[in-house]
Parts: sequence; structure tokens; C-alpha cells
Amino acid sequence: MDKLKKFQLMEKIARELEDVRNSQQAVLEKIGKIEVDNIELGDKNIEKTIPEIYQRTADNSDAIKALLESFQEQTAEFGEKNNVDKLLEQQQINSIK
Repeated sequence: MDKLKKFQLMEKIARELEDVRNSQQAVLEKIGKIEVDNIELGDKNIEKTIPEIYQRTADNSDAIKALLESFQEQTAEFGEKNNVDKLLEQQQINSIK
């Protein structure tokens, strides 16, 4: 795989990880709403189980965030090391010819 394609794939994966992180955040918010709504309802099963689900989801969210930050840093370093900006310029010049 050439360096430009590798960089573009790395950027795509970073975007996908960002999407997963955003989805996890939305799930956490929904779980929180269920917990609040259940205060009024008082269902014992929800009361018992939802905090555990919330904690596992929060742990996963933290792991995804750490992975995303590390991978974004790795992607940026790869781009700088391999002069990806110049490779993109050259690709655009070649496509015009």
C-alpha cells in the first residue's frame, strides 16, 4: 500500500472511531435518561441493572476515546513523516495532466 493510500485509510479509521465515540456518548445519555425516568417509575430491575450497564458503557467510551486520541496522533505523525501534503499536491497535479 502506498503512503498516501495508507494515510487516507488511517484518516478514515480515525473518523469511524470518532463516530463510535459519539455513538457511545449518545448511549450514555440515553441510559442516564432511563435512570432518571425510573426514579418516578421505581422499577427495581431497572434500578438494579442500569447503573452496571452505564458503568460498562462509560468504561468502553473511555477506552474508545483513548484509542482515538492515540490513533489520531499516530496518523498525524505518519502524515508529517511521509510529507502527505506534498503527495496530495502531486496526486492533484497528476490528475490534471
